[in-house]
Amino acid sequence: MNGQREVNRREQGPRAAPSRQRARESGYALVALLALMSVLVISMMAAAPSIRQQSRRERERETIARGEEVAEAIRTWIHLKGTPPTSMDDLLEGVNPPGRTKKIQVLRASAARDPLTKDGTWRLIKANDEELRDFVVAITKYAGGRTPPTNDRHPQMSAIPVPREIRGLVDLDDEEDAPCDEDGSESSSGPFIGVASRSRCASVINYYGIGRHDKWVFTPFYR
Repeated sequence: MNGQREVNRREQGPRAAPSRQRARESGYALVALLALMSVLVISMMAAAPSIRQQSRRERERETIARGEEVAEAIRTWIHLKGTPPTSMDDLLEGVNPPGRTKKIQVLRASAARDPLTKDGTWRLIKANDEELRDFVVAITKYAGGRTPPTNDRHPQMSAIPVPREIRGLVDLDDEEDAPCDEDGSESSSGPFIGVASRSRCASVINYYGIGRHDKWVFTPFYR
């Protein structure tokens, strides 16, 4: 009987050793996999802020592009109609000049939406709005103290009473202290000469040195 047990141990010995080795190798592989997963998770967490910032930067670039399209549409409207538009629908519907049966389209539908806000509604800026004066103060500082002139010499443009020169510059609100939310107030009715975002967040991109979305005014003036 003892001899039979000894024979069994000899037979099990060579088979048992590879099994233990495979178990150790599987354990090492599991540890390596967990370590790799941990590195990947840490890398993704580190990259997330950069990805979000890049996404915000792209939306800001699109906002600037669309805002400047609206500014050019306002310019065209004033040239053709003699007065500023009174609603975004005016720009979308286009202008029907005297003597012509077909309307001139001045604004694409996509440009009529602000990419930085949930509902995409621009805030309409009028010639006597405080937001316009703040914008002129900011671009005057950006230009070294000289208010940029409006290069468009069209008589209808010159007749609109916008701030022509800013003196006694004052500091504006600190952009970094602004709440990151949206302005939900209604735009007052009447002729407008520019638009601005309703987003009151600090920006990644500076527009004429301005680092807050709602302070960017897109207008055909001061260009």
